[in-house]
Amino acid sequence: MGEVTAIIFESSGKDLKRSGGFAATISRNIVASLARVFVVSLIALVLPAYLTHRLPVTTYAAWVLILQLAAYVSYLDLGIQIGVSKFVAEFEARGDDAGASRHASAGLALMVLTGTLGLLLTFALSWRVPSLFRTMPASLYHDVRLSVLLLGTSMSVGLLCSVYSAVFLGLQRYWIPMTVAIVNRTSFALIVIIVVAFHGTLSEMGAAAALVNVITGLLQIAAWRMKAAHIQVSLYSLDYRILKKVARYCSLQSISMIAMLFVMGLDVTIVGHYDYAQTAYYSVATLPTSFALSIIGSMIGPLMPASSALSTKRSALGMGELLAKVTRYATIILFLTGLPLIVCGFPLLRFWVGPVYAVHTLKYLRILIFANVVRSLCLPYATMIAATGRQRAYTTAAVSEAAVNLGSSICLAIRFGAIGVALGTLIGSFVSVSLHFSVSMRYTQSTLAISRSRLLIKGMLQPAIIAIPSLILFPFWGSPTHLSLGPQLTILWAFSTLFCAWLGGLKAKERDDLIRHFRRRVMLLSNAD
Repeated sequence: MGEVTAIIFESSGKDLKRSGGFAATISRNIVASLARVFVVSLIALVLPAYLTHRLPVTTYAAWVLILQLAAYVSYLDLGIQIGVSKFVAEFEARGDDAGASRHASAGLALMVLTGTLGLLLTFALSWRVPSLFRTMPASLYHDVRLSVLLLGTSMSVGLLCSVYSAVFLGLQRYWIPMTVAIVNRTSFALIVIIVVAFHGTLSEMGAAAALVNVITGLLQIAAWRMKAAHIQVSLYSLDYRILKKVARYCSLQSISMIAMLFVMGLDVTIVGHYDYAQTAYYSVATLPTSFALSIIGSMIGPLMPASSALSTKRSALGMGELLAKVTRYATIILFLTGLPLIVCGFPLLRFWVGPVYAVHTLKYLRILIFANVVRSLCLPYATMIAATGRQRAYTTAAVSEAAVNLGSSICLAIRFGAIGVALGTLIGSFVSVSLHFSVSMRYTQSTLAISRSRLLIKGMLQPAIIAIPSLILFPFWGSPTHLSLGPQLTILWAFSTLFCAWLGGLKAKERDDLIRHFRRRVMLLSNAD
């Protein structure tokens, strides 16, 4: 995958190679990110399948809500990790380790503040559990409160430790923080499975998971001491002018983080409040959605530090060309990961969590996947303008989507229950893309010079022909009586979708490059044998 990515970026021009081999660097970082996605996705398949078969529906719903409430602490990152990685990348590209250290230290100071806020939030959420989930069985309140308290505290500690991982992201050494993340998720899954296997309580599950979070947080610090100590991270070297600079950047970035909380982080909690009986099923639908998003996020994530460095060497036109190219690839990936979950969602869910969960979950899954494919079409744009310090331009789109998503989700949940929350997410996604094109892109031409119509047509609509086979076969998988395609139609659908991706998504030169690369790899393997 990384070598294919290198081929793709290689066509961006010779200046990429002259700029320090960004194609190879991005390729390695994407491989590291995808390795994490692979492990996390495997765990996301195994753990829920195990828990849904071993825990009652009401208990599993409570566990999901525990994780959701504790995860709110992570949103208090407020863009600090992104800011640290951006500034470290820029100063490292200039050979200024002292400047990178001052900005990283400023990030640590800000994280101390947000970590403290995380503790306060944790205590507040733990205290309010009974009023948040009034239809939850009262016998679960004690364990839920204690688990939220333990996990939320561990997440607050994790905020501080994430600064050290941000240094590695800025240095574009993704494999180190990705390895720590893999260790965290693997250990989390194993210890939860062990506790459940021995019939442990929710509070014991929470305590075990919190311990894993603290240990892997300390592992991030240990990795920094061994591999990146030349970038000093210390409150003793704090420069208050730099602190203001980093805080200013993160204050703008935090708008998108808070918006993401309203867009994606409150759904399960809203369902738990208004329609607790559907919480377990809705939460299962969010997991494949997160999987699809994690793939595109892993592909786009390394673009952040690379774009920060590239923007110092490339023109606005060059950055616009790169945006068009990355958007087209992102659209292809979004459709290739999203369509299988929409079209073949029922048999996949039935195999994964059983027929009862599959029947209840399918309608939520299809709406959420479609909504997140739509909103992620502008992810490359949002990533690149954040990397170049122009995130103020998409503030309107982020805030508007958050407001529309939250407002419509609550209003529709009151009337329709859990399905209304999913529809609110869909409405918000269209608002986001519309505002990016109508408002945000008008103010970023000096940084990313590209025609909006060209980006829409070439970057999004042209590769969207991948969806044509799915639309043609909709009567065979989209009706209440036909939840999935038969074996023969599934094979036909798969081949025709890939054919559309090959012809409609890639240019002739890109297809030729991939064919040559494949032949070269085959020859190397043959010679090795």
